[in-house]
Amino acid sequence: GEARLGNYPHQLSGGMRQRVMIAMGLACEPPLLIADEPTTALDVTIQSQIVELIKDIRERLGMSAIWITHDLALIAGLVDRIIVLYAGTIVEEAKVDDLYAAPQHPYTIGLLASLPKLTPGKAAEKYLPSIGGTPPEPGRRPSGCPFAPRCSRKMDVCETRIPKLTPLPGNPAHRVACFAVTGVPSS
Repeated sequence: GEARLGNYPHQLSGGMRQRVMIAMGLACEPPLLIADEPTTALDVTIQSQIVELIKDIRERLGMSAIWITHDLALIAGLVDRIIVLYAGTIVEEAKVDDLYAAPQHPYTIGLLASLPKLTPGKAAEKYLPSIGGTPPEPGRRPSGCPFAPRCSRKMDVCETRIPKLTPLPGNPAHRVACFAVTGVPSS
């Protein structure tokens, strides 16, 4: 409230600073909010409050939002569609439920497999699976699929050709850029 108006940023908590930034971004009621990692470095409780705040404001203003994040678990109940990027390239795009239920691209599968899972009655796994290798350095992309050097489903064609984002048969809203999933086009 008003008691905070005279405070300097260093006098506010991380969650309060995030709320101030969101308020500044929404002050002119934009038709589109672009939130780039808005909950990074916040504890889970504050993350949840920020997500709920943006959901509420988005619905009240009828505003669209693009939420940029590495945290796929955080956005499950927030978004309608997910676009997965790897090395600046769209590798998969789908409705959120379709992506979580049936991820297609090897990178998306790896991302979702690395999320911690709490199963009632079972002990948590000691180690989370990870994707081997490292992303390409900026400006040094491979000549073919950017994920090929790390991919367990890599074929020879992946080293030389870049797969196009292709709709899945029976679900044109779910698109994937992977020869192992969509097949290699003849051209």
